[in-house]
Amino acid sequence: MDAILSDLDAIARITAVPGILEAAARTTGMRFTAVAKVTEDRWIACAVRDELGFGLLPGGELQLETTICNEIRQHHTPVVFGHASAHPLFSGHHTPKQYGLESYISVPIFRVDGSFFGTLCAIDSVPADLDDPNVLRTFELFAELIGRQLEIEERLEQSDEALRSAEKMALLREQFMALLGQEIRDPLQAIVTGLYLLNQSPQLPAEDRGYIAEMVASCTRISDVTSDIVDFACGRLGLGIPLTVTRNEDLSQRLRTAIERLRRAHPGRAIDADIGLDGAVFCDPQRIVRVLDNLVANAIGTGERGRPIRVTAQCEGNVFRLSVHHFGGIASVAALSPEFEPYPRDGVATQRAGLGLGLYIAAQIAKAHAGSLDLDASPQAGTTFTCRFPAVAASESV
Repeated sequence: MDAILSDLDAIARITAVPGILEAAARTTGMRFTAVAKVTEDRWIACAVRDELGFGLLPGGELQLETTICNEIRQHHTPVVFGHASAHPLFSGHHTPKQYGLESYISVPIFRVDGSFFGTLCAIDSVPADLDDPNVLRTFELFAELIGRQLEIEERLEQSDEALRSAEKMALLREQFMALLGQEIRDPLQAIVTGLYLLNQSPQLPAEDRGYIAEMVASCTRISDVTSDIVDFACGRLGLGIPLTVTRNEDLSQRLRTAIERLRRAHPGRAIDADIGLDGAVFCDPQRIVRVLDNLVANAIGTGERGRPIRVTAQCEGNVFRLSVHHFGGIASVAALSPEFEPYPRDGVATQRAGLGLGLYIAAQIAKAHAGSLDLDASPQAGTTFTCRFPAVAASESV
């Protein structure tokens, strides 16, 4: 945007300016007051109060050389006279003669950095009593206020521009991450489908089926990591993890099915479960299963192998609660930030390598459900992660 237009817009946004012009008019009794932008070659009215009929509107211009403001731009000193035709200096000055002025006051407006902006001025075709030094001081204070407000407006504009730029960058990142996820998922699904068809072939040697199973497991792992990265990007950009919230009567069964799957995947680990949900739960069921997967994965990675992992799911009043408890992992817990920031911490050994996104994503899913992920840990009692959120829709809560 042109610098002049930007300054005009900045003055227009200062809500105090009309009041300042009115106060300046009432203080002096003069009928025309204005804030002017003055440069090396232009005089532009930024804001105007005209009861004189002078004929200028915001954006209107005077020829710079015909104004006293041009002189103020050069020497940065206020100019005040109450009766031009009787004044020893200004009785012969070209500006009062050209515009028919008898009374005039103009003070420079400076930005906070000391640079010259323009003037706050008042004029009239009749004499005015401007001898009281408080009149000039009042105008100087008004000019200082305008200068400070200009600084505030410019900072706000810069902040808005930075915000717009950040929002644009965030949108580009979001689009990139979504595209990245799709670009990986589509060929990955084709690979999994091909492996499935290959596994159906009766000519396939038995030993090769084991390799195919390992390849399918690797593809599943890649798919999970891709989903983690996309969800992580959404959470970090403040977009929130997207949900498809429905009324779920079968959440208990979904959780039990997920626990059986986890038991088969980790036959060496004992996973006890107490799933006692009565009635419907308003949630995104796939996301809640994801929370369960991530919390159990954390327990398997950091907990003691010889002791069971315990999963509990129940509704307490109108609050859904899913908790996963295990023994051990206190060192890992100590390294966690309150926001469950991702990535493994230095010096913390785990039994499961990975990006360390699981707890962060679980916390973001809980947050997206208007809930939280809480941690309770001690060497004696073990470690418990608990996901809580309202089990009912806002329209159904009493």
